[in-house]
Amino acid sequence: MGAPASAVRGAIRTGSYTGHTAGLAAGKLQCNLAILPERYALDFLRFCQRNPKPCPIVGVGDTGDPSLPTLGRDIDIRTDVSKYRVFRDGALSEEVTDISDVWADDLVPVALGCSFTFENALVRNGIPVRHLETGRNVPMFRSNIDLVPAGRFGGKMVVTMRPIPTEQVESAREISRRYPQAHGAPIAVGDPSQIGIADLSAPDWGDAVDIKDGEIPVYWACGVTPQNVLLAAGLPICITHSPGHMLVADVAEDAETTILP
Repeated sequence: MGAPASAVRGAIRTGSYTGHTAGLAAGKLQCNLAILPERYALDFLRFCQRNPKPCPIVGVGDTGDPSLPTLGRDIDIRTDVSKYRVFRDGALSEEVTDISDVWADDLVPVALGCSFTFENALVRNGIPVRHLETGRNVPMFRSNIDLVPAGRFGGKMVVTMRPIPTEQVESAREISRRYPQAHGAPIAVGDPSQIGIADLSAPDWGDAVDIKDGEIPVYWACGVTPQNVLLAAGLPICITHSPGHMLVADVAEDAETTILP
């Protein structure tokens, strides 16, 4: 879908597009989503501030307001993500394409940076991104990397993996480093066991991808991390995007700040 961000959101809002957002609206910031009651929001924001690699904050809405005007002029967070997960008391309650029925006046939307953003820069620089080439979702894995807790929020980091040709690993590192609000540089390279991953062919989320001869697995912090953390916190209700189904913003991926002028 080679369409502007507003058109992508429009297609999602009307239900005509329900797929993942990898590769859509190239050049625009894509965001992970966390929506939670206001009474837990400050601790969650503290948690994100203490763990900026997996949880880079790019937008925070007003309590009870489904718009996110700093990220897009017409965003309605209740309808503009292609798939949501609703959690109740620490368990997945439902996966839906519209959360208007569960929206409440005490909810606060929080948008977090997503690695889909820097993938466009990798491709522009001739670095292959396997899951985009094959029309799949990026593989995501639980790791053994501890997070810095805040209040009831804490746990282990989730990572994404992309196979990169060995001679391009340093270039991939330098390119992604320019996008700190989209997870920045990799957190590990090579042997998956060093970060607690047993089998790269069996991701916890997303789709497995082939690692070809001459390639090495490279791992980035992942925005599914806060989803796991919210789940473990056992909140009475919280809402996230489904993995790979991001909020597409109007903000340029390389903007100095994530606030629309």
